[in-house]
This record gives sequence, C-alpha cells and structure tokens, in this order.
Amino acid sequence: MGNGEAPVRGLAARAGGWSARHRWAAVGIWVLFVVLAMGLGSAAGRVDVKDSDQLKGETHTAAKIIEDAGIEEPAGETVLIQAKGAGPKATDEEFRSAVTQVMEAVGKTGRVTAVTSPYDTKTISKDGRSALVQFDVRGEAETAGERVAPVLEAVEEVQKEHGSLRIEEIGSASMMKTFDDAFGDDFQKAEYSAVPVALGILLIAFGALVAALLPVALAITAIMATMGLMGVVSHLVPMTDAANSVMLLVGMAVGVDYCLFYLRREREERAAGRDARTALRIAAATSGRAIVVSGITVCVAMAGMLFTGIAEFEAMGLASLMVVAVAMVGSVTVLPALLSLLGDRVEKGRLPFLRRRRDHGDGQSRFWTAVLRGVLAKPVVSVVVATGALLAVAAPAVGMKTQNLTLDQEFGDSLPIVQTYDRLNEAFPGGSEPAEVIVKADDINAPEVKAALAGFRERAISSGASRGPVEIKLHDAQNLAFVYVPLVGGSDLDKAGASLEKLREEVRPATLGKVDGVQAPITGQVAGSKDFNDQLGGAVVPVFAFVVVFAFALMLLSFRSLTVAITSILLNLLSVGAAYGILVAVFQHGWGASLVGAEGVGAIISWLPLFLFVILFGLSMDYHVFVVSRIREARLRGRTTTDAIRHGVVTTAGVVTSAAVIMVAVFAIFGTLSMQSMKQMGVGLAAAVLIDATVIRGVLLPAVMALLGERNWYLPKWLHRLPDLTHDEAPEGAVAPPSGRGEAEPLKV
Repeated sequence: MGNGEAPVRGLAARAGGWSARHRWAAVGIWVLFVVLAMGLGSAAGRVDVKDSDQLKGETHTAAKIIEDAGIEEPAGETVLIQAKGAGPKATDEEFRSAVTQVMEAVGKTGRVTAVTSPYDTKTISKDGRSALVQFDVRGEAETAGERVAPVLEAVEEVQKEHGSLRIEEIGSASMMKTFDDAFGDDFQKAEYSAVPVALGILLIAFGALVAALLPVALAITAIMATMGLMGVVSHLVPMTDAANSVMLLVGMAVGVDYCLFYLRREREERAAGRDARTALRIAAATSGRAIVVSGITVCVAMAGMLFTGIAEFEAMGLASLMVVAVAMVGSVTVLPALLSLLGDRVEKGRLPFLRRRRDHGDGQSRFWTAVLRGVLAKPVVSVVVATGALLAVAAPAVGMKTQNLTLDQEFGDSLPIVQTYDRLNEAFPGGSEPAEVIVKADDINAPEVKAALAGFRERAISSGASRGPVEIKLHDAQNLAFVYVPLVGGSDLDKAGASLEKLREEVRPATLGKVDGVQAPITGQVAGSKDFNDQLGGAVVPVFAFVVVFAFALMLLSFRSLTVAITSILLNLLSVGAAYGILVAVFQHGWGASLVGAEGVGAIISWLPLFLFVILFGLSMDYHVFVVSRIREARLRGRTTTDAIRHGVVTTAGVVTSAAVIMVAVFAIFGTLSMQSMKQMGVGLAAAVLIDATVIRGVLLPAVMALLGERNWYLPKWLHRLPDLTHDEAPEGAVAPPSGRGEAEPLKV
C-alpha cells in the first residue's frame, strides 16, 4: 500500500482515520465521556437487586410476601452448648448453669433481643449432649455483622469458665463478621493486583513503558466509565456487587486485549517500513475492524445472560456487555488519536534489559513458526491428536454435578465457625439452615389455620422430612406465620433436597394446602438452591441457542464464509468443553486440586457452567477473529491458503500469546481467593483461555483450515445477498479473489 489516499470502507477504518486527523478532539471527547458517565452514575446512585427479585418460583413468592408485609427479618444467632467427650448433659447442673450464663451475657450487651432457652424451645439434641440458645441481633440484618462483636466476646467469656463444654456462636451476623474479617480484602486485593500484573506483562511484550501504559490506561478508563453507566442503568435493571466484580474482570481483559491488537499491528507496519500515517491507517482497517467484530460478538454472548430470568445473571450480563462496548469504542477512536499524537514517543521508556527484544520485520514468531511447520506438514495427525486430547480433557464434564455450595464446601475447615457449623448440623440435622414456610392467610388466628399449622408441624416430623423441633413464629398484625423446619440431611444438599420435596409435595398439600385462601411458599437455603437450579436449567437451552446462533451469524457476515462460521463455533464449543472437564476433574473429583490450593468439594457452584460458557464463548472470539482475519487478509493478497495460514498464525502469535498471558494471569488471581466458588471461576477461566490460545488457535485452527483448503472460503450462492461486512484490507495491489477464480480485483480499504 502506498502513501496515497484511497477510499476508506468500514466503520473501524473511518473512525480511526477521523481520530487520527482530529487527535485532540477525539481525546477530549473520550475524557468528557468518562467524566460525564462517572458524574451521572454518582448523581443517580446504584439500585441493587432486592431479595424478592433474586429468583422466581417459591423463593420469590416468599420474599415478596415478606416485603409486601413490611417485615424485616432480623439476623438470627445461635449459641451451641455441647459437652466435650463424657462431659455433662443438658439435664446436669453445670450445663444448665452455662445456658443461664450465656442468656444473661448476651442479654447484657444490649445488642440482642428475643433470647430463648433451649429448655423452652426444646432445642436439645436427642443424645442430650447439645443445646441451642437462640436470639436475634437488633437493627437491620444487612449490617448486623458490624454490631455482633460484643455478643461474640460475651460468649467467649462464658466459654472460659466451662472447660468441659463447647460454647460457640454461629448465625448470619457472626458469619458475616467472620467472612468480612477473613475475606473482606480478598476481592479488593484481586482487583488491585490485576492492573500491575497486566502492566508487567505488557512491559515484557512491548519493552517500552509508554506502549505498555496505553492498553492499561484505556482499560481503566473504560471500567471507570462503565461503573458510572451502571449506576444510571441500575434504575432500569438493578445491579449487584458480583456484577461489579465481573465487569472489572472482563473490562480489564478485553480492554487490554483490544489495545494490544491495535498497537502491535501499528508497530508491525512501522517495522516493515511504513510511514506513521500509513501504518495507522492499516492498523485501523485491519486490527480495528477485527476489534469491532470481536467486540460485537462478545456483546452478543454477554447478552445471553439476559435470557436466564435470574436477576444476578442479568446484572452481570448487562455490566459485562457495557464494559466490552465501551472498551471497543475506545479502542477504535481514542487509541488511534493517542498513537497519532505520540508518534515515535510511544517507544519512550524502553527498558534496557529488553532493548534487544525486538520483533522481526515480518512480525513472525520463531516458536510458532516451528510448531506450524509440523502442524501443516501433517494436518490430519494434528487434528486427530489435538481433538482427542481435548475430548479426553472434556470427558469428566459428562458427570458434572452443580449445586449451591454449603458453608463447609465453600470454606473448608479453615475457619473455626465452619467447624461449629458442622457440629451443629451433626447434633441438629438441618438446624443451621432450616426450611422456612411463609404462611399467609386472611386471618392467621382462624381455627382452621391454626389446626393446619399444627398439622403441618406434626406431619413434617412424622413424614421423616424433619426431626424437629419445628418452630412457629406468628405475625398477627400482618396475618403471617413463619414456620422453621430443620431438614433431615443437614448440609448434605442431596438428602436435604429430598426432605424439601417431601415438605412441598406431601406435607403441605395434606395440611396447609387444604385451607382456602392460604399461601405457604417454602424458602430457605436448600429451597433457594433448588429453585435456582430449576430456573437455571430452564435457561440453559435458550441461552446456548441465542449465543451460538448469533455468533454464527456474525462470523458468517464478517467473513462471508459458511465454513469459517461453522468451524468457529465448533472450535469454541470444544474449548468450553475442555474447560468444563478441568473444572469437574479438579473441583468435583479433587484430581490435582492441591496444585491450585483447592480441594474436591463434590460439586460445581450452580451459576458457574452457564457463566463460563457465555464469558468464554465471547472472549475466545477475540483470538479467533484476530487470527482468521489475518489469514484471510494474507489469502486476499494472493498467498496460497497454506501459506496464508502459516503467515496469519505466526504473525499474530506474539499478540495472541501476550493477550492470553494477561488474561490467564488476571483470571488466575481470582483462583487464589479463599472461597471455592471464586477458585472455580478463576481456574476455569484461566484454563480455558490457555487452551484456547495454544491448542485451539496454534494447532487445531491451522490444521483444520489446511485440510479444508479453498473450501475455507465457501459461501453458497443463495447466501451471496447477505450484507458484505468483510475485512477492510490494506492493499498491496491487485489480488486474486478468495475462490482463486476470476480476475484479480483491487483490495478495498
């Protein structure tokens, strides 16, 4: 391509050209956008998802009844008093004295209310060695963890006086405080670590401080703008803290990747002898266009989460979609302006020990050149070996089991409160997380309603769903009754789920269900887990279909090749399957779990498989679009398909490797957190990106394309009327059409 002007076709090329010509205007508009977004978000405030909107089903109905009645359930706490070894039983004087002391000690703090004795509530274990003192923490449940410290200290003082007994407190407030103390900084550390990690890798990739800072700066400004937009949008679609964390994770990954693609292409063209203006135009027309296609594909994938009907997923999907869109726009507008402004100064701050680290003029990687030589020499063997290996890795996913993790699964035995949780569940199965029946009637004190409540209590135990005690708390003014039913099975969610099913399908219809006008939805942790899984299971097919169909359509329009569209989908599905297999092997079966500081917990957190599918399907398109675009570009310039594959893969290998290393490093940070669910997310994402950037893009993609040959560019005649969104190439004269037939045509810019 010469330095003369040529007609510019394509949004990315036009945006890059305008930004390069109006440098200060482009930078000013971006800065103004970021500041305005943050200001509007701050002024609007963020609306968070209500408990009643988290799920559909009975859990939602119960939460809605409580919310409409204006009842705010306090944070409940329990003190487990348990004999050590052959210590005293609940009937002994020492045990009774400890119970009395606990009740008096917590009452004197002034922080609790409704303190009950186990001798009144019958919360004494069958063996007579354990008893529960129960009470509520005053004030709002959401902030109870901030006020429970004096109560915990009072219980600890009583424990010091009774060496033959265990006196331990557990409940929503104490767990909240314990987790905040132990893990409160985990997320913050992970989020703060992502930036220096990304910057360090970019310094190695570019060898210059200014070049390394550009992608990080764009990613951070995109995240800042999106945080502001989330506040505004939350008034239509409420947000969550999880959405904020996911947005930061995705924003850092794609923001850095997009800049990396653009910047490396511009530097490559400069190294090949282009002047600054021409190099920037080529980067805008090629990498800029790949960024737009990739960004739209990722946005479509993230939009799939909006079809789940689960508020938290909808918030995560929308937040991720916004940050990707913002990063994409920034990459094709403000980045060209900054590169035009900086010129050769983008190389400022070159690190001495990396001075010799230079790309070749052709931008090719020695390592991947060697790998490609073997892959293209024996493509059949490469496809069989790579596919077989990935299918073997994916095989454990066939037996995947999903559930909401219990306390001991989430944190292991690293915290004393987890041991208390286990002891309580052993002595009182289901007592730590009882099912809650929210009974609503026209008159909660009507004889038939009272009789039904009594019948429910009796039948819940006689049916084997609970061993009791079943507690009933009346709210006369609101005509509500809260019934707390400890489920047989305790922390074993499979057994507890069977007990829940008995309550819902047998006990309730035979008692409360026979009274006209009575509503009795059953909620609680076990019920919430079941309702979540049921709703998520119903969303899997539509979400998968939406993401796959739209990704296929976008690839078809972007490359005008039915073959490329089909192979793109199949390779991405293989990558996701391998990630699932690793997750199940490590976290469900415990194979090699200690290597990542985890343990086999027998299940995968419920939300992760669908979340991983959406995130990975979107992010893997980054690499795919970038590599295939470069292959197609080389083919359009007249190279043979095999030579174009070799050129496309080896010239993009450096940027794909750098981008993948950054993603893996950022995701791996989340794998170092203390919670098993976060470890699962971090390891799953990191493993999938690593597989995708190496085995898929470096071996399978070139091998498959080599086998297909000219069929890579096949488009049936009946699809020729589709919109032409193909690559805006950088011409070097006339080239042969992809089909290899017909006259040469000038390459469009």
